[in-house]
Amino acid sequence: MQESTKKEVYSWIKSIVFAAFIVIVCRLFIFTPVTVQGVSMEPTFEDKNRIVVSKTSKLDRFDTIVFKAPDADKQYIKRIIGLPGDRIEMQDDVLYVNGKPYDETYVKRNNGIELRRITGDFTLQELTGKTTVPKGYLFVLGDNRLKSSDSREYGLISTDSVIGEVKFRFYPLQNTGVPK
Repeated sequence: MQESTKKEVYSWIKSIVFAAFIVIVCRLFIFTPVTVQGVSMEPTFEDKNRIVVSKTSKLDRFDTIVFKAPDADKQYIKRIIGLPGDRIEMQDDVLYVNGKPYDETYVKRNNGIELRRITGDFTLQELTGKTTVPKGYLFVLGDNRLKSSDSREYGLISTDSVIGEVKFRFYPLQNTGVPK
C-alpha cells in the first residue's frame, strides 16, 4: 500500500472512532432516543411515538419524564404532578397541589364517550401513607387517566429512577416538535 493511502485510511479510522466516541458520550450522559409504548400518555404521546429525552434537565412540575418502571423491567413515560414537599389531592376531577387547583388541559377527557369524571378522588396520604412527597421522590400520573398505570397504582417513584425529561418528538413526522 502506498504511504498516502495508509495516511488516508488512518485518517478515516480516527474520524470514525472520534464520531463514535462523541455519540456514545452524548447518549450515555446528555440525551437518548426512546420509543413510547402504550396509550397511557394520550393525547400528548401515542403508542410508537419516538422522542428524545434530555438527561441533564432540571425537573419541574408538569414535565413529562421517562423513568425505570418500579413494577416491571421496562421504562414508563408519565407527567410529574408532585415534587418533594408537595401535597397532592384529586377532588371532583380537579387536581390540587399544595391546596391550589390546577386545570389539566393535557388530560384525555374523551374515550369515545363523554365522561363526567376521569380521575377518581384521592389524597397522597390515601395512596402512599405520606402527607407530602418525600425528598428524593416524585408523584407521577399519565395523561390518559383511564388507561394509565401510575403513582395511583405503584406509589411514588425515586428520582434515581428518572432517565430524563422529554424534549422533542421526532416520529411520526407530522407531529415532530416540542411536546406541550
